Amino acid sequence: MVKVAGVLVCLLIVGMDVGAGILGIQAEAAQNKVKHLRLWIFECRDPSHDAFKLALGAAALLTLSHVLANLLGGCMCVCSQEEFQSSSTNRQLSVACLIFTWIILAVGLSALVIGILSNNKSKGSCGLTHHHFLSIGGILCFVHGLFSVAYYVSATAASDEGK
Repeated sequence: MVKVAGVLVCLLIVGMDVGAGILGIQAEAAQNKVKHLRLWIFECRDPSHDAFKLALGAAALLTLSHVLANLLGGCMCVCSQEEFQSSSTNRQLSVACLIFTWIILAVGLSALVIGILSNNKSKGSCGLTHHHFLSIGGILCFVHGLFSVAYYVSATAASDEGK
């Protein structure tokens, strides 16, 4: 029964991250459909309400997936480098995956938020080009899913070792 629950948790985390990735890439496509004028590194374009909604959904799913993976994976605290080096391989892997999930979350969520803010305005704007932030955020959602599942599996295995 525990293995079935673990598989369901992994599928839920991957499903939410894949959904977030798809929404991020669709937001980029919706943003590219609005009219824009580009001159060298400057660009004038109208905001896309569809891209705003899709990117907001992607950011929400990415955040929810991250919270779920961290809550269900448990806390793998390592206070010193000596403790890290003397711990089991599963514990070391879980700590490494935890650090990577936080980094990927920070970069991916930042990219999605930049895309959300650029499409939040009621009027068109001109400035430096902000290309591909939504698709980069969407791709990082897929990567986040891989590391989140690796974290959950290794953290669960490390906690089972201690029992």
